[in-house]
Amino acid sequence: MEFLKKLGIKDHNFGASTGTKWFKTKDQGELEIYSPADGKYIASVYQSSPEDYEKIIQMGLESFIHWRKIPAPKRGEIVRQIGLKLREYKQPLGTLVSYEMGKSLQEGLGEVQEMIDICDFALGQSRQLYGFTMQSERPSHRMYDQYHPLGIVGIVSAFNFPVAVWAWNSMLAAVCGDVELWKPSSKVPLSAIAVQNIIGEVIKENNLPEGIFSLIIGKGSTIGEMMLHDKRVPLVSLTGSTKVGKHAAEIVAGRFGKSIMELGGNNGIIISPEADLKMAVPAIVFGAVGTCGQRCTSTRRLIIHESIFNKVKDSLVNAYKGLKIGNPLDEKNHVGPLIDKKAVSLFTAALEKVRKEGGKVLFGGEVLHGAGYESGTYVVPAICVAENHYEIVQEETFAPILYLIKYSGNIENAIQIHNSVVQGLSSAIFTNNMREAEQFLSAWGSDCGIANVNIGTSGAEIGGAFGGEKETGGGRESGSDAWKSYMRRQTNTINYGTDLPLAQGIKFNI
Repeated sequence: MEFLKKLGIKDHNFGASTGTKWFKTKDQGELEIYSPADGKYIASVYQSSPEDYEKIIQMGLESFIHWRKIPAPKRGEIVRQIGLKLREYKQPLGTLVSYEMGKSLQEGLGEVQEMIDICDFALGQSRQLYGFTMQSERPSHRMYDQYHPLGIVGIVSAFNFPVAVWAWNSMLAAVCGDVELWKPSSKVPLSAIAVQNIIGEVIKENNLPEGIFSLIIGKGSTIGEMMLHDKRVPLVSLTGSTKVGKHAAEIVAGRFGKSIMELGGNNGIIISPEADLKMAVPAIVFGAVGTCGQRCTSTRRLIIHESIFNKVKDSLVNAYKGLKIGNPLDEKNHVGPLIDKKAVSLFTAALEKVRKEGGKVLFGGEVLHGAGYESGTYVVPAICVAENHYEIVQEETFAPILYLIKYSGNIENAIQIHNSVVQGLSSAIFTNNMREAEQFLSAWGSDCGIANVNIGTSGAEIGGAFGGEKETGGGRESGSDAWKSYMRRQTNTINYGTDLPLAQGIKFNI
């Protein structure tokens, strides 16, 4: 395929790189990558060894000594050039993301655009790594705080966003003066290799040392565990399931490291009687079926007032009937495949559990076979009537299942239902009632890290900090002041007088 050639993807690819240099390990197993779009073989990747990991860490430590001394705006210039390269490769890289992961071509291109946007954001941020000046109680003293880079930042990304989450972390970390080690999902390693090839061009053109942007593809049980336990990696940013995140956070905290955890979501939208349904329905459908329900911000629960429940239900069923399901590279299709057959099994098992718990599948739920669906990974997105307390509704099933939940009374009842899950990532309300909207955004409203009014749960912009509360992990990436996570804070006091007064008026005469 032409887009693979443009990105430097070969039939067999190595899985460890420090920038332009690739390690030639072949004895750790080979990942064969098949597209969920058509089931066809794409290419293979040789997994990395513990020895590769050690070499990359040593090179990262050496490059950090150099990189942290470069002024932040100059580091921002490198990030600017990366953004330009991504613009140049947007079409082939977006196509690869779509083909390897299964999301629609528009979403694949949109993911690369996110990378470009965060490069632009990080470029500006490189001149704004602000600290504060405080007033000292001691005469002729100046107090301020400042931020310094941490060192090696480990980035563990998930299959559903093969490249964007890496960029959220690495571009900010880079302008902060850190060096990065990326361990991508073994389900989508080719997209990561393509990005590393693009980054390599910038490294070569600027004669930068190896080890600033490194990649390692390998087993979680070996390479992943080494990163989690390694005190030379002061920060680990991990995107994944709550189970994996809890395991990782305990290990990193046990060695007094820092972590950013972006874990599960069970995102709900409240539909008030005063909602504009012409706006709400398209937002719900995109949130529920976009990326075939495999976004951490996918809409999973719809909390609808009883007075409009049937109207909303009928509108959604009609909208779902019009969905086109098929190859994600065909831009006429709305819904692509699930990532693999294991995900299909989880989808069908969840629907069976809904039925057993007393719910009803109103629409969808079938696994598609036949022409165009040879991969066995295509499903019809499902709409179910359920109750919030169902065990399956309390879980996050990474698939296109939308639970319709009825509420009665006022908005407080809807918020109580909404908050009654262990996850706390993204949330939304559709209402034209200002009081309802403001209450949803108040301290006694949504308990999520993201709360929206009259837009859906997915499609966050890079300018805002991304992340959630409760079992979603509490970390923040991307915009706002998320850059501070990649730095260590230091308070400084300078005495420019000739006396040595002590704080709190303490006297100590010798």
